[in-house]
Amino acid sequence: MSSSTETGNRMKEARRANQRTALILLSIAAVFFGGIIAAQLGGASGANVVGIAVLGLVIVGFLMVAVGRNLRARR
Repeated sequence: MSSSTETGNRMKEARRANQRTALILLSIAAVFFGGIIAAQLGGASGANVVGIAVLGLVIVGFLMVAVGRNLRARR
């Protein structure tokens, strides 16, 4: 009986972790596409700078979140 409860708890924890990961990826995609749209609306001269800046921020932000989650999980 205890093993089925533990299995259920593990499945719930895994589902929550998957949902958090999906939310992070969705937010990254939203910021990325928002940056592309802003770059297109900003004109041709600013498009490259804004696009690269947004992409860089998304990558750095994702890495910070991923590293932070791994560090918290190890405690």
